[in-house]
Amino acid sequence: MNRYFISYLFLLTLPLYSDSFNDQRGMTKLLGLDTYSRCAKELSKEDVKPYELSYERTGSMPKSPFAGEYKPKFLPITPWEKSVHVFTMDVLNKDVNDGNQGTQIDALGHFGYFDDTWDGKSEIDISEIKFFGEKTQDEVKPLPDSPLLKLGIESVPPIVTSAVFIDVRKHMHNGEAMKAGEYVTVDDVKESLAKSSLKERGILPGDVVLIYTGWSDNYEDPDISGIYYSMAPGISYNLAKYLISKKVVGVGLDTWGVDRFADPNNLRDEHIKKQNPPGIENPAHHLFLTQEGIHTLENFKLDELSKDNVDLSCIMILPLLTKGSSGSPIRPVAFGSPNQS
Repeated sequence: MNRYFISYLFLLTLPLYSDSFNDQRGMTKLLGLDTYSRCAKELSKEDVKPYELSYERTGSMPKSPFAGEYKPKFLPITPWEKSVHVFTMDVLNKDVNDGNQGTQIDALGHFGYFDDTWDGKSEIDISEIKFFGEKTQDEVKPLPDSPLLKLGIESVPPIVTSAVFIDVRKHMHNGEAMKAGEYVTVDDVKESLAKSSLKERGILPGDVVLIYTGWSDNYEDPDISGIYYSMAPGISYNLAKYLISKKVVGVGLDTWGVDRFADPNNLRDEHIKKQNPPGIENPAHHLFLTQEGIHTLENFKLDELSKDNVDLSCIMILPLLTKGSSGSPIRPVAFGSPNQS
């Protein structure tokens, strides 16, 4: 029995996801025997090795300003009365949003939209908000303190598929990291693919796409400089549309937002106005999460894939089944073969 067949049999043991979430799933509907088979092919290679794509979660890591402070507290050893046992535990501080800190995946319910642009001053009618599949605010989040009744992270299946690694840093920026506010464009992706071993294969339906910008050079733990979350490069509106046309399942970058963020005091500069349609400040989050059902993957550690030239791998991403949450911490792992050519 060859390695490929054994790997394929193993992946077939993964449960196919419940149809109870069928109306809440976007491109993850493409996951199944085809994507498992592509994974099995990579897993069966003689020189395959695992690559950690997540950062360690610590109290000193770069932290999202939108998700509350992240302060793990480690409790003392506790003995168990009338036994030989002791146990250790830890807790997080109050009001921390654990799902949107560190390496993470966004649920489709993380973003919603209005049909018209809000001016930031007038009163808003939240009943007019829409979510993926044109689900209404009443269906998804009827009360300010309610969980997501639909499109929460529990509706996301285990993502097991082929991952296409696009090294924009190497192929388009001569090994230099992209700067804050720069866009990853359609040409960047096409030319990077043309310079890689995936020139003929390209991007297939059901793939996860991982884009290496080099912004993660600013990721430091402890986060002394505070640069990482201040700004970032990100994908352009046209690249978002291009990746949608490829029917990908998820898009991940080595940044905190997938979208591009320039000077935080000048988010509506002329460059954005020229790139994006009116009212679209975050094209990746808007188009992927609310329109097409593609998951945004954030704070990915991609330097080792770049170092080993791993253009194609089997990726496994398992979000926590936290009912009603808008996101989840993840530990994504890619299985691929180093390419020395």
